[in-house]
Amino acid sequence: MSDTGNPPMVFPHAARTLTAVTVDSYNEELREGEGFVGDRASGRAFRKILDRCRAQLEENGIEDPLGDLASRSISKSKLEKILNGKDPLAAGVVHTAIEEFGQELAEVIRRFLEVDAWRNTERIVVGGGLSASHIGELAMGRAAVLLADVSPVKLVPIGNHPDEAGLMGAVQLAPSWVLAGHDAVLAADIGGTNMRAGLIRFKVKDAEATKAEVVKRVHWRHADDKPSRDEAVERLVAMLREMADHADVEKLKLAPFVGLACPGLIDEHGTIQRGGQNLPGNWEGEGFNLAQIVAQKLGRIGGHEPAVVMHNDAVVQGLSEVPNMRDIENWAVLTIGTGLGNAHFVNRRPAEEDEEEKGKKAKKKEKEKGKDRDKD
Repeated sequence: MSDTGNPPMVFPHAARTLTAVTVDSYNEELREGEGFVGDRASGRAFRKILDRCRAQLEENGIEDPLGDLASRSISKSKLEKILNGKDPLAAGVVHTAIEEFGQELAEVIRRFLEVDAWRNTERIVVGGGLSASHIGELAMGRAAVLLADVSPVKLVPIGNHPDEAGLMGAVQLAPSWVLAGHDAVLAADIGGTNMRAGLIRFKVKDAEATKAEVVKRVHWRHADDKPSRDEAVERLVAMLREMADHADVEKLKLAPFVGLACPGLIDEHGTIQRGGQNLPGNWEGEGFNLAQIVAQKLGRIGGHEPAVVMHNDAVVQGLSEVPNMRDIENWAVLTIGTGLGNAHFVNRRPAEEDEEEKGKKAKKKEKEKGKDRDKD
């Protein structure tokens, strides 16, 4: 890393107040015994449930219809083929696992709805890798049925593929004045298994980013390569540079802004305080600042030092849904991946419009009072 000093911090990382929403809760770690409530509805949890269903058959002397392959090694697409296949026993095993996982998901959501910030939640977006599969959709549907008796909250699948949503939401991290006059930004989504970088095109309307779309993205499954932390960062920067080069090819004007989505709790200085244990190497603590390193290594964008801003990955994935949540005020996101990510949002725009409307009504009343005084 070149010793050029740290670039100036233009915006705080993991900001709670953004242009379109207030992030009033994220990375909630609800305790349950020695673990966390969210562990019951993660991708790992589904595989454990599937293991248990298979073991029950063997305990009763019934041959496992899924064979010798470990549950964690069976892809979601393979499980979907089994679910829709001609072997009723194999399909029954997968269906039973989905049913149990749906029950766990419903209980986890019920526990989240007891958190103060979540009490008025009107809608929950379900994202993450599992949500992009038919298995995830069925589990979400089962959870919605179970929750109907205890809460009016609605569960909806994320509108874009989770791999793209985790990049698209980065547009919402930038103030509209930074985006004005530009066509696109760079974004990265860093997870415990995969790393993605993307070129995100957007429009700005009424001082708010709208119509974000992924022009191009690149993917690296770093869990297969087992890189060191420095190697992972170098690869991340190279992926971002590739996306910047593609912006030139597409003749898109890049804003000097990069949004990074990362697991865990992040402070305003860009330090991952906790929750980064699945990343390659040690990414937590004050001795490592990913945003500063990326800014230094990436170099200038359009002649300007880039503002590199980090936020929690569930927050960023949820932010991709901002344009679809304008009809309500309180909403949340749950991302079912290796773990269970979570974030809760309150829309700012409707509240601001309400205040503006209240101001207009107050002025109107004052005018009416003035007219009455004149009559007197």
